[in-house]
Amino acid sequence: MERLKLYVIESYNELIHKVTWPTWANLQSSTVVVLVASIILALIIFLMDVFSRTILDFIYSL
Repeated sequence: MERLKLYVIESYNELIHKVTWPTWANLQSSTVVVLVASIILALIIFLMDVFSRTILDFIYSL
């Protein structure tokens, strides 16, 4: 039980005193970058799916 208490205290101290938290502006810009990258990746996967479906439909129609 003492080890758990020590772990919680050390974790709290590290989060409060040692972690550098991003500013609100940095957080917003990072969020925009992740959002744009996710949309681009989703579009690439969608196009690959449409392309492979078209190819397979053509092959199966032979």
